[in-house]
Amino acid sequence: MRADDVLGRVILVTGKEEFLGERTVQEVKGVVRAHDPEAELSEAGAGDLTLATLGELSAPSLFSAVRCIVVRALENLPEESVAGLLDYAAAPAEDVGLVLVHGGGQKGSGTLTKLRKLKTVTEVKSEALKASDFPGFVTSEVRRFGATIDGEASRALVDAVGQDLRSLSAASHQLTNDFPGERLTADKIARYFGGRAEAKSFAVADHAFSGNREKALEELRWALDNGTASVLVTSAFAGSARGLARYKGAPRGMREGDLAREVGVPPWKLRTLRDQSRGWSDHGLAGAIRAIAKADADVKGASSDAAYAVERLVLTVASLRDAR
Repeated sequence: MRADDVLGRVILVTGKEEFLGERTVQEVKGVVRAHDPEAELSEAGAGDLTLATLGELSAPSLFSAVRCIVVRALENLPEESVAGLLDYAAAPAEDVGLVLVHGGGQKGSGTLTKLRKLKTVTEVKSEALKASDFPGFVTSEVRRFGATIDGEASRALVDAVGQDLRSLSAASHQLTNDFPGERLTADKIARYFGGRAEAKSFAVADHAFSGNREKALEELRWALDNGTASVLVTSAFAGSARGLARYKGAPRGMREGDLAREVGVPPWKLRTLRDQSRGWSDHGLAGAIRAIAKADADVKGASSDAAYAVERLVLTVASLRDAR
C-alpha cells in the first residue's frame, strides 16, 4: 500500500475479523505517517459523525495539511449523516486518507452498497477464517516476519495455540525471534509449545481414540502433573468424539475440501479421523460419548476425584475402540 492508494481516497474496511481489520487500519496510518511524519491522525465513532464533524476532521490544521481519519463502527452511522458521508467519499480531500470501519452484519449494508459503487473507495475485506484457513494464515505470518515454516509445523502451531489470530500472530513473531534464520518445523513447535494445556489435552484424546492406552495415559499424567485442568481433558475428548461421529456420518465419495466442511475440521485433520474411524463401530462410539458425559459430570463435581475420572475415561475410550 502506497500513499497514492490512501490519500485522496476512502479505505472501506469490512468484515467480522477484528484482528485483520485493525491490521489494515494500522497499515493505512503507517503509510500516511511514512509519507508525512507530521501528518495528523484522528479517530471518531460513526454514531457521532455529522457533516460538520467530518468537515472539521478533514480540514487542514495549522501544523499539517496531511491527515488520516479513522471512522469506526460505520454500522452506527445516523441516517441523517449518510448523504453527507457519501458526498465526501465521492470527492475526498486530496491530502486526507479516510478509513471507514464496518464491523460486519446487515446493519448499515445500504450505506456499504452505495460506497462500493464509488470509484474513490477501496474495500478491504476481513472475513472470519474457516478452520482450514488457519495453517495458511500462520504460514503468511511467519513469512511476514522474515522466516519460513513447513505445512506440518503450521498445523502444529494452530493445534498448540488455537484459532485466535492475535495469539497465532504473536506466537509466529516469537518463534521467528527465538529461532532466527531457521526454518520452523513441527519439532520446534512441539518443543516450544509442548506444555500448553489445550495441546496436551487433545494429544491425550487423540491417543485414546487411536487405541493407544499407554501413550494416552503417559500424556494424561504429564498434563495433570503440570497443572492441566481435568475439564480441559473431557472437553478435548468431547471435541474428538464429535469430529469422529460427523466423519462417520458424512456421505461417502465427497471431495476432501467438501468433506472437511461437512465434518467441521480443517482438511489435514481428516487423515487422523480416517485412521481412527477404522477401529470404531457405531456402538463403540456411542459408548465413548456416554463415558465422556459421565467423566465431564464427575470432574465438575459429581465425583471427589477428578484425576481418577479422567484416567478411567482414557481406559474406557481406548478399550471401546476395539468393540464391534
